[in-house]
Amino acid sequence: MRIIDMHCDTLLEAWRKPELNFFDGDLSVNLKLLKENDCLVQFFAMYISRNEMETMDAYDIIKGMYARYREVMDENKTRISTVYSVDDILKNKEAGVLSSLLTIEDGVFLDGKIERLHEVYDMGVRLVTLLWNFENSVGFPSSDNQEEHLRGLKPFGIEVVEEMNRLGMVIDTSHLSEGGFYDVAKYSRKPFVASHSCARALCGHRRNLTDGQLKTLGNAGGIVGVNFNGPFLKDDEEAPKIDWIIEHLLYMRDKAGIEAIGFGSDFDGIDDNGELVNYAGFGKLIGAMEKHFTDDEIDLISYGNALRLLKDVIGR
Repeated sequence: MRIIDMHCDTLLEAWRKPELNFFDGDLSVNLKLLKENDCLVQFFAMYISRNEMETMDAYDIIKGMYARYREVMDENKTRISTVYSVDDILKNKEAGVLSSLLTIEDGVFLDGKIERLHEVYDMGVRLVTLLWNFENSVGFPSSDNQEEHLRGLKPFGIEVVEEMNRLGMVIDTSHLSEGGFYDVAKYSRKPFVASHSCARALCGHRRNLTDGQLKTLGNAGGIVGVNFNGPFLKDDEEAPKIDWIIEHLLYMRDKAGIEAIGFGSDFDGIDDNGELVNYAGFGKLIGAMEKHFTDDEIDLISYGNALRLLKDVIGR
């Protein structure tokens, strides 16, 4: 058990298609793949899709996905268990049980109501991605328009950052504007993450992080999880290649430090898994990493950095 993946959209697919078998069904992430391929912790995002928001309130989408999540957890108690602390992860590892950490992608569900943060915390959510691709009550998304990209957090967004620190929730800046990112760095007293992002210098996508952001994240004790989505790895490409992922890891190691990099696959949220195929591709990736990183470095990237950050933020 040595892989911590900080982002997948599998839960949305499982909610949309309840007929899918979460154990060994046609998903890029399922329990069989996790068990067979060294998973320690999988972060499962409750992603609030704009497709569903056409007919449903964002908070009702959260409640629907949460109900499906609980069904999956209850049906597979001997295989996987929700974790709320690092001790939970270590106990599961000792027992040979997979660990699931529940997250939310897009703070749109908050709608200016801080009590909703408390409510999802009580559900077991331990990470919130503040933005997706649209403005919400927290702040503004990344943008190709530089003026818009530099917009910071809204006053409520600063309140959210401070309250997430107090509760012990991981702040995720993937999708957030650059100005919002630096506001998180300014106001957060704890390390934060960009759970599924890559390096802007290697691929110009607006979702990727500049050298300055990478350095800031590393100095704050945070982590960037390399995203396996082709368009974030290489300009004008779709199908990801393992060498591209390694290029980003090497670059981010140089700019942010070895203790600031990890994995954020985005499986079941990307259109083409390329050479990785599905979660089993982690084995190929780590095999290829052995040519470029020491064993200790691979351990840090694979799980050590994420465990350290979880200990710092959500506690033992």
